[in-house]
Amino acid sequence: MSDPKKSSPFGALASLKDALPAGPAAKAQPAAASKKPDPFAGKVVVAKSRKGRGGKTVTTVTGIAGELEELARELKHALGCGAVVEDRAIVVQGEQEERVKAFLEKRGARRVILGT
Repeated sequence: MSDPKKSSPFGALASLKDALPAGPAAKAQPAAASKKPDPFAGKVVVAKSRKGRGGKTVTTVTGIAGELEELARELKHALGCGAVVEDRAIVVQGEQEERVKAFLEKRGARRVILGT
């Protein structure tokens, strides 16, 4: 059987590896890049709606970036009502605009707008 270094096209390159100059050193990532982005950086809109829900009123929260499932879970526990994520929006059961706004402001949202 033949030598695997000779049969492989890369076998000849292995001997040249030591002759190559060292490449650039790996740069350390800045500390800001490792932090999570602020989910409340933009405008957060809290609005109530009834359309397509069989006459039931819900409160929708849009404009939040990041992990919506986790925030919906926290909203459920804090407000004592149901909340789900639908189409990049959190849907909270009932007319909860003021309570949701207070919760989001407590969590650090700067621009919370009550919509219709």
